[in-house]
Amino acid sequence: MPSARPTSETTHVSPDPALSWSAPLAPGGTPGATRPIVSFGEPEGYDGAARPRPLGRRGRSQAAAAAVCLVLGLGLISGAVTGSWLVGDSGDEGSRSTFTAAGGLWHSVPVDQLFPPTVQGQGAGPGGADRTWTRIAVAPDSGCKDAFDPLLRKALAPVGCERLLRATYTDATESYVTTVGLLFTTADAPGMASLANRFRKERLDRRSDLMPLPYAAKGTAAAEFGARQRAAWTVSVLTEAPVVVYAVSGWADGRTVDDPQPAEDATESGATTAPAQAGLGHEAKGLADRVERGLRKNVRSATEQPS
Repeated sequence: MPSARPTSETTHVSPDPALSWSAPLAPGGTPGATRPIVSFGEPEGYDGAARPRPLGRRGRSQAAAAAVCLVLGLGLISGAVTGSWLVGDSGDEGSRSTFTAAGGLWHSVPVDQLFPPTVQGQGAGPGGADRTWTRIAVAPDSGCKDAFDPLLRKALAPVGCERLLRATYTDATESYVTTVGLLFTTADAPGMASLANRFRKERLDRRSDLMPLPYAAKGTAAAEFGARQRAAWTVSVLTEAPVVVYAVSGWADGRTVDDPQPAEDATESGATTAPAQAGLGHEAKGLADRVERGLRKNVRSATEQPS
């Protein structure tokens, strides 16, 4: 699959058939240089003794305060830029360009960039322990039919379904399995924002009847990872991209789970449920977080400005 080339607009690339989702996969100038320089004399004012003084002259304390304000202002600006998906872009036009680019990643980015064969989760485990996940199966890209339980499918219906990409991973000990998914929607930015607000206000990501389904692959550690084996999950509706990121985890031995728990609850200090004690909330949350970071990195690459 060709890599994204830096342009001022989104580049549409034809994917390498060898890396397509349907290919078989084994398990596992200085501005203003010509402008004239104009200087102005400093206007005069008067001090407390009625002596004239330049208005532009400041005392040391005033200059220091101004410097502090400048530093703080720059810090706020840089922080906002750092938290943005945009690189070299600003304003509504740049946001729209980024949103559009993100929506097309499912057919222009190789499988291994969206779902790497190995994912490192530094500090992602219980107590800040490191995690390593190995990909054991990738589902063919598809629509959303039969990919979600009815209630979750209904909840996601307002944003539509362009493509659904899924992969299943196991931890280093092969004790746990986790399916992570990227649902590319057909919605615009207001549509994604509306769904995100609903999920937040109604806490839909905490409802056990809205859990995502796992992807089980025969001949892998996830062969018995079905609906009744779901132990912890997370669902994140993005607003900067037409994408819903989710993950669901369970035990690799196929044991059923009577009381699954949202990853946010299972990762809280002092949680005593079986999924929490086993670290399955960390498995789902940590892997979903790393895949989302990779998605954002690919969006930045696709919208990068030429140097």
